[in-house]
Amino acid sequence: MADGKDYISCPDELGSIHISEDVLAVTAAAAALEVEGVGGLPANLGSDIAELLAGRKNLSKGVRVAVNEERVTVEISVLVRYGSSVQKAARAVQDAVANAIESTSGLSVETVNVHVTGVTFDQPKKAR
Repeated sequence: MADGKDYISCPDELGSIHISEDVLAVTAAAAALEVEGVGGLPANLGSDIAELLAGRKNLSKGVRVAVNEERVTVEISVLVRYGSSVQKAARAVQDAVANAIESTSGLSVETVNVHVTGVTFDQPKKAR
């Protein structure tokens, strides 16, 4: 699990960029929570994304990130909403996580392993 103490260093023409593994884990979790059919993350059950992003909850729990020579591997656990296709939701999580990490960090995502650890019975919140 990313503790925020491990950093990925990317050399740049103006110096170096250091990205915490915890930043990548939070990015992965936030992307997964946006996927239709995902009911939440096991460690953050019952939390809404605004509270998670405001720092009141640790969004990176349930997410492991490993970086080897600028190639990222992600392990993420999710809960799927009852009635949703588990396979479609998990595949969409893989795509969303890979796209989010690649677009925010510039690193290549090698693998996104999704662990569906449960089912939620809550309904998605209606847009106001």
